[in-house]
Amino acid sequence: MADPVAPATPERMAAYYARRAATYERVYFKPERQADLRAIEAWLSGRFIGRKVLEIACGTGWWTPHGAARAMHWRATDLNPETLAVAQAKPAMPAAVRFQTVDAYTLAELGDESFDAAFAGCWWSHVPLHRLPGWLDTLHARLAPGALAVMLDNRYVPGSSTPISRTDAAGNTYQLRTLDDGSTHEVLKNFPTAAQAIAALGARARNPQWIEWPHYWALAWTVA
Repeated sequence: MADPVAPATPERMAAYYARRAATYERVYFKPERQADLRAIEAWLSGRFIGRKVLEIACGTGWWTPHGAARAMHWRATDLNPETLAVAQAKPAMPAAVRFQTVDAYTLAELGDESFDAAFAGCWWSHVPLHRLPGWLDTLHARLAPGALAVMLDNRYVPGSSTPISRTDAAGNTYQLRTLDDGSTHEVLKNFPTAAQAIAALGARARNPQWIEWPHYWALAWTVA
């Protein structure tokens, strides 16, 4: 009988992504997702023209060059030096991009710095439901009224997404993922509906807009 997999915690999730850094971008080579990716990359390139942008959990920087293409300044942050090293090694990063090691839940490493836009790709889904309101408050504290925020994440697509292995009492869903070294890890991965995501924003947001592609969703709003 296989050993039980340790339940997902923020610390275990961070360790999992650090160990996966070198192979993370394989997920972006799934054939069925290519049309979505090209469409999203083009869409992102026009979102942040002339803005000072805070990117949360940039990981290996797949989305960073597309979002930052026409930004004035782009702060790409992540908790893991391992994933940041992959992002920093990319040859085609726009000059506006600066990388920084930052805890997404506190943003304390940013000091008192503020921004007029924010972006996160595939981060919302990893935030436990009970922590989402506090995290949104932390993010909005860094954004001026009228700032633009854009979240991008996965839709659950049977046959393309990793199957959901369990759902906890709070409604969070989890996946079991295996790395190249044979180790198996539980990963929290939520798949909100448009109504659920917009409801989570509440009065923090003006004019929330939900966009769907076959394998991804985006939610854009103006900070109230």
